[in-house]
Amino acid sequence: MQFTRRHTLKFAGISCAATALAGALRAEGAPPAASAGTALPFALTTPMHVSQAALRVRDLDPMIDYYRSVLGLNEVARNARGVTLGAGTVPLLDLVHKPTADYESPTSAGLFHIAYLMPTRKDLARWLVHAALRQVPLTGFADHNVSEAVYLNDPEGNGIEVYSDRPKDTWVWSGSVVKMGTEPLDVDDLVTLTDTKKSDYEAAPSGMRIGHIHLRVGEIATARAFYEEAVGLKPTQDARSDASFLSSGGYHHHLAVNTWNSRGAKERNATETGLDWFSLAIQNPTDLEAQKTRLRAAGYVLVEMENKVVEAIDPWGTRLRLVPV
Repeated sequence: MQFTRRHTLKFAGISCAATALAGALRAEGAPPAASAGTALPFALTTPMHVSQAALRVRDLDPMIDYYRSVLGLNEVARNARGVTLGAGTVPLLDLVHKPTADYESPTSAGLFHIAYLMPTRKDLARWLVHAALRQVPLTGFADHNVSEAVYLNDPEGNGIEVYSDRPKDTWVWSGSVVKMGTEPLDVDDLVTLTDTKKSDYEAAPSGMRIGHIHLRVGEIATARAFYEEAVGLKPTQDARSDASFLSSGGYHHHLAVNTWNSRGAKERNATETGLDWFSLAIQNPTDLEAQKTRLRAAGYVLVEMENKVVEAIDPWGTRLRLVPV
């Protein structure tokens, strides 16, 4: 079988490359137009980085099956509230069972996508062949200059990005702004890194992590006041009225926020499906104390949890946990 971009799109249920790119453009908001080791990607070595996320889900077992079969996550823990899935023994995603929940509207504030970062480009290629041969529905492909990405949605409509970073010494910076575009992904070149006749992707690579979180918000300035000024993430793109990309330690972005479908959105309904919470791991205890001071000074309520974890709530009711490393 010739495994080309055309075949990948066909297996993914996408009619043409233009449709694939359009899906990626919608996912990132650009204008229309097996691991060799266990070293963690650069995104996980910065002073702050994304650690875990939790989704409120209606149908627990089908969601578990999806994340197992599509991403290769395995069960790390289970309790009366739901299941924790991860890569090896590392927890990444909590599925909180809410069987009577209504589905969250895509125009409300909440999750845009959770982005799973593959340790290497070869891991991304292996996963893409796995997804294509299983005919997993995909919604977009893109080369973002700093990374290569594939987009899809889980059975309850939660956005997913699976990506690998290009070497950070190839990223193009102009001061504090990094070049991030949305261009066609060269699938043909990507899949030369692996066997296209069969899948050898049986489980998530041990180094796979959540690289970034992308949120829907009601207003960009308000989001930046919380995530930039109070939490301490730094912008990596020029100021925009419809989106902002923020990071720690020179990564291209650990967090993105947009108003593309949610401009003017009010507080989220905590009884609906969607993002329950996500966490940022904080390397330096001094940074965590400074965050707590800034958040309290700005009037945000903090909840002290076990193991020195602090939870704050953003202006739309999305819960952020600050976790000391």
